[in-house]
Amino acid sequence: MRDESRPAYYALSAGGWRDYVTLLHTPYTLWHLSYVVLGAAAAPVLHLDRLAWTVLAFFLAVGLAAHALDELQGRPLKTGIPSGMLRGIGGLALAGAVGVGVYASIRISLWGVPFIAFGAFMVLAYNLELWGGLFHTDLWFALAWGAFPALAGYWANAEAIRPAALIVAAACLALTLAQRTLSAQCRSLRRKVTHLSGSVEYQNGRREELTVAALLQVPERALRYLSYTVPLLALGWLVARWAY
Repeated sequence: MRDESRPAYYALSAGGWRDYVTLLHTPYTLWHLSYVVLGAAAAPVLHLDRLAWTVLAFFLAVGLAAHALDELQGRPLKTGIPSGMLRGIGGLALAGAVGVGVYASIRISLWGVPFIAFGAFMVLAYNLELWGGLFHTDLWFALAWGAFPALAGYWANAEAIRPAALIVAAACLALTLAQRTLSAQCRSLRRKVTHLSGSVEYQNGRREELTVAALLQVPERALRYLSYTVPLLALGWLVARWAY
């Protein structure tokens, strides 16, 4: 399979266990879990156990539930995973995320309940495109999977939302909007384009033919670099807080 014919640059060849790996959207899942770490690292007090539970909850909600339910809507990743299995993964993972959240709220504070409710709501409303896709927009995506994880990570450690949390959440929101802007073009080229023709001629007379691969090169290279940068930044902040 040609690289540009895959539904995403990180998608494996279709079939069997590879479909389940592709379903995880691994670069993006790590990217969004890093927002939880960034939020926690900005808190005045860092509890590694609370951070671990928060990361687990978001992995279940985003890495598994959201992606499984999203695949039910038109098979954007072109996997052969049975619909019943996708529903099972989505339902069990979301239930697990809620369970972790309830446990954490009992241990920390019942003010965690609104975080649980919002997270569960967005998994269903965004990925199932409820109410005609009202919440299936770039802004809601950035709020739910960018700003929200950072706020949750901060709150789980600080038990409050202070200006630092809002600043970090705003940065994660902006990063997610940038990700969404780049990935939207890539998704369109990989999944919707059936024919592309034309060329670009430069002032020195050099001519380049327009191809899907050529148009994917720059935005996907940027996405790859960002998918490495954000987790490394989060890890650096975490090590700095833990070590010092």
